Amino acid sequence: MTPDDPTLPHAEKDDPFLEQMNRELVGWSDPVARLQQSLDKDELQLYCQPILSLRPPGVFVMAEVLVRLREEEALLLPPGDFLPVFEHYKMMGQLDRWVVRHVLRWLADSPPGGFRRFSINVSGQTLEDADFPRFLASELLAMRVPPQALTFEIDEHDTLLRLEAAARFAQAVKKSGCKVLIDGFGHRSVSFLAFKTLRTDFVKVDGSIVRALSRSEVARQKMKAVVRVGETIGVEVIAECVEDAEVLAHLRALRVGYAQGFGIARPAPIQRPSMQAP
Repeated sequence: MTPDDPTLPHAEKDDPFLEQMNRELVGWSDPVARLQQSLDKDELQLYCQPILSLRPPGVFVMAEVLVRLREEEALLLPPGDFLPVFEHYKMMGQLDRWVVRHVLRWLADSPPGGFRRFSINVSGQTLEDADFPRFLASELLAMRVPPQALTFEIDEHDTLLRLEAAARFAQAVKKSGCKVLIDGFGHRSVSFLAFKTLRTDFVKVDGSIVRALSRSEVARQKMKAVVRVGETIGVEVIAECVEDAEVLAHLRALRVGYAQGFGIARPAPIQRPSMQAP
C-alpha cells in the first residue's frame, strides 16, 4: 500500500501521538511547513540521468529528471528521504508542478547544445488533478518551449491502481503535444492493457527484468514480448537499471531501443550532465 493509496487509513490524522511520532520520524518539527519552504524558496535541486539510443548513432536522446532536497549547506537529500513525506501530506501535486515549471524555465533559458528533451515523473496525486493539464498548457505557452520536449512518466503501479485517471491524464498531456511513458513495466503487471488505454509513446522495462537478462531465460522472454508488442503498436522500449556491458549486449541483441542506468551514465545536476555516450 503506497502513501497516496486512497485506501490508506487516516485515523492517525486524528491521533496527536501518532502525528508527533510522524514528525519525529521525519526529523522536522513541522513537516508541512518544511516542505512548503522547499518549494517557495527553491530549495530543491534538479538532477537528470541520460537515456541512450541503442540504435545508430548511439546518442543520448532524452534525460529523466530527478530531484534532490538541500537540507543543509552541503547535504542533498535523495528522493527516498523526502518524497514519501510529500506523498504522506498530499503535496506531490505541488512538487510535480514545481518540477515542470523549473524544467521549462531551464529549457527556455539554457544555451544551445545541452539536453532539449526530458522525462518527468508524475505522482498518482497529480494524475487525479483535473487542473494540471491547464497548468501545463499555460506554462508551455509562457516559456515558449515546444511540448515535445517533455515526456511524462506514469508508474506502472498507478496504471493498475487508477487506470481511468491515468488515461485521462495521458490524453490531456498528449493533446498539449507532450509524450507519455509507462515506468517500471513488468514489475507487477502481466498485461499490456495500459499500452492501449494510455496510448503510451514509451515503456520503461523494470530493473528487476533488466538486471536478470544475463542469467534468466524468463527475463529474456519477457523482454522479447515487450519489444514485440512495442514494434507492433509503435511503442518505444527503454531498459532501466542497466549496470554493465553484458546486459547492454543482451539489450542490443533483443532489439531494445534505449537504455538507462549507472552503466550508461550517472545522475548529474541538470546544468552539467555528461553528453558523451559510452
